Amino acid sequence: MRCPFCGHEDTQVKDSRPAEDGAAIRRRRFCTSCGQRFTTVERVQLRELSVVKADGRRVPFDAEKLSRSIRVALRKRPIAEDRIDRIVNGMVRQLEASGETDIASSQIGELVMDTLKEVDEVAYVRFASVYRDFREARDFEAFLGQMDDPKIEPGG
Repeated sequence: MRCPFCGHEDTQVKDSRPAEDGAAIRRRRFCTSCGQRFTTVERVQLRELSVVKADGRRVPFDAEKLSRSIRVALRKRPIAEDRIDRIVNGMVRQLEASGETDIASSQIGELVMDTLKEVDEVAYVRFASVYRDFREARDFEAFLGQMDDPKIEPGG
């Protein structure tokens, strides 16, 4: 593993432990050249995923982008960091286990919407306002009205 501080290619593992409910391994490393310590996380990757954008472009799936989006929606909400990590990891595993290598961006957006609706309704509305491109207060009002009506599926 290359040192992120000096670029030296010889680092030593000082400590390893399970992370993310056993879905990853957290390693504390030490650079033999500059002496800096850093942490790496190893995860099982079932397959390489690509995201198919609305315009047909394919881009590599980025779990960090997914994590940032969820963290923005959950900012200042009473959800613990470790729970957010479990939510993101569960969504990534769900996408990897789908059997598909090309996943529509809309499918990822709907997965986030469904997950946030169960976790925190405020985060759900925050995410929906960006994902559904709300432009006016009326957009919020209509969306909230759908949430209150059990016969109407949000987003449908």
